[in-house]
Amino acid sequence: MSRVEERERETFRQEDKSKGDGGNWMKMEFESVSENEELARVVAAVFASRLNPTLEEMDDIKTAVSEAVTNAIRHGYREKVGSIVMEMQLEASCFQVTVSDTGVGIADIKKAMEPMYTSDPEGESAGMGFSFMEAFMDTLEVDSVPGKGTRVTMTKAIGRQNL
Repeated sequence: MSRVEERERETFRQEDKSKGDGGNWMKMEFESVSENEELARVVAAVFASRLNPTLEEMDDIKTAVSEAVTNAIRHGYREKVGSIVMEMQLEASCFQVTVSDTGVGIADIKKAMEPMYTSDPEGESAGMGFSFMEAFMDTLEVDSVPGKGTRVTMTKAIGRQNL
């Protein structure tokens, strides 16, 4: 192995370690097509299962991830196909997920987070995505730049009733 290959491999190991030890971090990228919403849900559930969540906690995570990915597909990219990145991390008894797109972005995040608000011109969306994410997760943070995309980060403490 050449020195360059050794340095690249060591850099990769260092970057990998910065995300956490023991496989507690993962990143997945997929196309913004509706069929991938279910994939994201299932992957998030399997990853979160390492923390041994209750069925209710698992359902909360799956619902919130489903809403975030659906928002990226419907509102972020609208009729176009783009890329969605989902990153997940486990830390102590906490599950964190970030769903990012490089779609149209959100001009007014505060307004977009109001219940019943929708940017869907067809009126097919109920406008409850962010409300569901807030209700089912412990924290919700939305960052967006119009024309550049949106990043939704959510956390859920697992096993709170056992603390």
